[in-house]
Amino acid sequence: MLGRKETNRDRRCPLSAETAFDDTAAPATQHPQHPQHPQHRPRTLHSALLRIAPAVGLFAAARLTGLVLMSVWAWHIGRRPRAILGRAWDADWYMLIAEHGYGRVLTWPGAVQSDLAFFPLYPGLVRGLSYAVPDRITSGSIGLLVSWSAALVAAAGIYAVGERLHGRRTATVLVLLWGLLPHSVVLTMAYTEPLLTAFAAWALYALLTRRWLWAGGLAALAGLSRPNGIAVAAAVLCVVAYELVRGDGGGRGGREGRRDPRLWAAAVLAPTGWCGYVLWVGFRTGDPLGGYFAVQRGWTSTFDFGAGAARVVRDIALRPVALPLTMALLIVLVSTVLFVLLVLARPPAALLVYTGVLVLITLGGSGFFESKPRFLLPAFPLLLPVALALTKARPRSAIAVIAALAGLSFGYGTYLLTLSPMAL
Repeated sequence: MLGRKETNRDRRCPLSAETAFDDTAAPATQHPQHPQHPQHRPRTLHSALLRIAPAVGLFAAARLTGLVLMSVWAWHIGRRPRAILGRAWDADWYMLIAEHGYGRVLTWPGAVQSDLAFFPLYPGLVRGLSYAVPDRITSGSIGLLVSWSAALVAAAGIYAVGERLHGRRTATVLVLLWGLLPHSVVLTMAYTEPLLTAFAAWALYALLTRRWLWAGGLAALAGLSRPNGIAVAAAVLCVVAYELVRGDGGGRGGREGRRDPRLWAAAVLAPTGWCGYVLWVGFRTGDPLGGYFAVQRGWTSTFDFGAGAARVVRDIALRPVALPLTMALLIVLVSTVLFVLLVLARPPAALLVYTGVLVLITLGGSGFFESKPRFLLPAFPLLLPVALALTKARPRSAIAVIAALAGLSFGYGTYLLTLSPMAL
């Protein structure tokens, strides 16, 4: 707009790991380069926990409420909540890997389901913890402990990213929204989405704060958690590549910055988890480069640039289908709109690349259309435009929206786990 004073936010390159600020609206001590700015003040663990606690508490309260409501209904219809949460669908595959290792294969008409499709970190954690707890505690219970702990760590990481970019209020709303998504019931199951989101959120925070080794290490762990964990490595590689080209990854200019070993180490570390497991499966199946993808095809899961998903959308439009398919289509459409809004908001490249890869994998992949909303659970940056809007809205309007989301989340989550004819 003519006559508007250009701010540092306008000049900020979207590929930079630095966060946005406006030096025209803040006093000198609030300038990010000022030594008294909050980001330069040492924070104790106690003070950090105090800042994060309200948001994580709201998230835990939301998920606990949904869990209680689901459990009451499950008992009412004669089902055991712990069995639903700890051994249903994919959770059972993970628990069997934790108990017996890899090697299970099920053959169905048109599908050959091998447990090699499941990444190893989550069952490995369950197996490792099983040696430290009494024998009477089942693997399903241990899996739930891992998932619930990871969900809390993820909520803290999401808050840290949100606060870094937009302040405490928006960060708190962001965490609450993540806990009230229609498929957030998955965060209380023995599934891997909480673990991936925990690594992803803190890896993104490490990128925003230029902690390159942390970013690379967390990206490697994310890559061992789920197939779409490669999105975290993509974000790290993109930001590191830009910093190397710019030449000041360590805060130094020119050639000296390009020699910073932390940047190179992050670039090497980031893809090792995902690539390492894919290659291991390949060697185990006798096809080093194609073996893992052959395993995925056995689950009817391939990347076909959306052709399979388009066929499912056509079927949903032409004939009656189960509610989870219709809801999945609506959630995918809303997520696509939110991604466009996120792009228009010009977030740091780390968030944009990470979210873009998750959305691309979800939209371009075929098979299990009803699971696509679950695949998007780690894509928490999609909620940033909504969190910003609710932060600026009137309190009564914001409360009404959050209450409606809570009702949808609790009701639909209960339906998915106790009544739905389709697997999550």
